[in-house]
Amino acid sequence: MNGPHSLGLAGKRALVTGGTRGVGRATSLVLARSGARVVACYRGDEEAAKRLENEPGWDAARHRTLRADLFTPAGRAAAAEACRELYGDIDVLVNNMGTYAPQPFAELSDEDVAQCLDENLTAHVQLTRTVLPLLADGASVVNVGAGMAERGRPGHVHFTAAKAGLAGFVRSLSKELGDRAVRVNTVAPGVVETERGIDLPPHVREGLLSAIPLRRFGTAADVARTVAFLASDSASFVNGLTLRVDGGI
Repeated sequence: MNGPHSLGLAGKRALVTGGTRGVGRATSLVLARSGARVVACYRGDEEAAKRLENEPGWDAARHRTLRADLFTPAGRAAAAEACRELYGDIDVLVNNMGTYAPQPFAELSDEDVAQCLDENLTAHVQLTRTVLPLLADGASVVNVGAGMAERGRPGHVHFTAAKAGLAGFVRSLSKELGDRAVRVNTVAPGVVETERGIDLPPHVREGLLSAIPLRRFGTAADVARTVAFLASDSASFVNGLTLRVDGGI
C-alpha cells in the first residue's frame, strides 16, 4: 500500500462480525485506518470492545462497537437496524463470526454438529440475507473461512464441513448479486496467531510450522489485509473466489 487510503476504502461503510477479537479485531482496525466507517459487532466480551475503542485510528465519531448476538434473529435484526441508523447502507460486510470446538467425530452429538453448522455457516447466510436490503450497489461481502476446509484435519469434521459450505454459498450468491456489482468472496486462513497466541502442544506446533513453506504462522493482520483488499475497489473484478491465506501449506 502506498498510503492508508490507497485501496479505495475511504468513506466505505462496513459491518464486521466478531469484530473485536482476533482476525475480526485486526480487520476492524485495518478498515478504520484505511478511511472506512466501521461497526464492529461482538457477542459478549466488553473488555475486548473497550480495548478496540482505545486503539489508534479508532474514532468514536466514525466507528462503533455493537453488542449483538448474531446467532439469533433478534441480534441480526438489531445489527442491521444499527447500521441503517448510522450509515443508511453498507458497502462492506465481513462475516467473521464463528465458534471453534474441535472434537473427535465419534464423540460428536447431534447437538454438537447442529451448533457448529449453525454458528460457522448458517449464521453467515442468515446475516447476509438480513442485511441484503442495506447492501449498496457495488458492495463487497467477505467471509472468513478456514484453509483446513480444503485440506481436512482430524478432530475437525463438523468445523471443516461448515467452513467448506461457504464455498458453495460464495459461488452461488456471487452470481445472484452480480447484476448489482455486489461481489462475494471468502478468505481461508491457515494457522493464525492472534493476540491470544496459538494454544497447541509444542510437537503439534512444530509439525504444523514445518509444513508451511514460509516457515511462520500467519497473523491476524495478514488475514485482515487480505480481507481489506477483497473489500476494496482494488478488487473490483474479483468475485466468487475462495482465497487461501496460509503461507502455502
